[in-house]
Amino acid sequence: MATHDLGYIIGSLAKASINRKLAQALVRLAPAGLSLSEIGIRDLPLYSYDFDADYPAPAAKFKQAIDEADAVLFVTPEYNRGIPGSLKNAIDWASRPHGKNSLAGKPVAVIGASPGKIGTAIAQRELHSILGYCDSRQMTAPEPYIQFTKGLVDDEGNVTDEKTKEFLAKFMTAFKRFLDQQAG
Repeated sequence: MATHDLGYIIGSLAKASINRKLAQALVRLAPAGLSLSEIGIRDLPLYSYDFDADYPAPAAKFKQAIDEADAVLFVTPEYNRGIPGSLKNAIDWASRPHGKNSLAGKPVAVIGASPGKIGTAIAQRELHSILGYCDSRQMTAPEPYIQFTKGLVDDEGNVTDEKTKEFLAKFMTAFKRFLDQQAG
């Protein structure tokens, strides 16, 4: 059985983010063959091409983590009908400088949660568009728009709603299958 090292990026910088809780749940629900680790974005400075010749240490470490991961899972909130600026900034660091795009050809998947009924659908569409431009290989189905209600995921990362738990487990299994196909 192939094992895939999967890095995940949480688009929110908030320590109590519901998307951080969602990521914890996904780690717990990952099938055998997926090894998950967070690729943090909190310490990244704002991107500027002025840094292209000499990346700051946090940005170099971030790019290296993406390069070393077999795939990346983006867990994003929706801010004002789009992705958070912190996530866009991280993608800018990952895709630069020209000719050194760490996301090109990288298998990726997108998921997110919000309290609203459309569960980050608009942010995810925007993120898919950006990742398409970055030439990432995207898993596009199933589409995981999670409406996050109070208590949906407890502090240990356990999903309390059985239908949601089942759906999230299927999502992670689908991502593993996608990665197996990409590697094959």
